[in-house]
Amino acid sequence: MLLTTLCIITCASAAAQTKSADEINKELSLSRKKIDSLDKLLINVLGSRQRIVKEIGIYKKKNNIPPLQPARFKQVVDKAIIAGRQEGLSAEFVTQLMNAIHDESLRIEGDSTLKH
Repeated sequence: MLLTTLCIITCASAAAQTKSADEINKELSLSRKKIDSLDKLLINVLGSRQRIVKEIGIYKKKNNIPPLQPARFKQVVDKAIIAGRQEGLSAEFVTQLMNAIHDESLRIEGDSTLKH
C-alpha cells in the first residue's frame, strides 16, 4: 500500500514537471487575466482617491492647515489594518501600503498647494 501511494505521488510529480512553459502559461492565463483586471481596478481606485487628496490639499492651503496630519493618518492606518486582517493581509503589509499611499498623498497635496 505504501509503495503504491509513493508511486502515485512520484508519477504525479513527474507529470507535473513535464509540462511545457506554454502549457503552464495556458493553465495560468485565466487567473493572470483576473489579476490584471484587479490591478487596473486598484490603480483606478487609487487615482480616484488621489483626486480627492488634491481637493483636500487645496482646502488645507486656503485654510492654513499643514498637509501632514499625524493623528488622522494613524486613524487611516488603524482602520486599514483591521480591514486588511479581514482579507488575510498582514498588518506589516497594510502599513507599508498605507505609508506608500500617504507619501504619494503628501506629494499631491504639496503640488496642489503650490498651484493655488
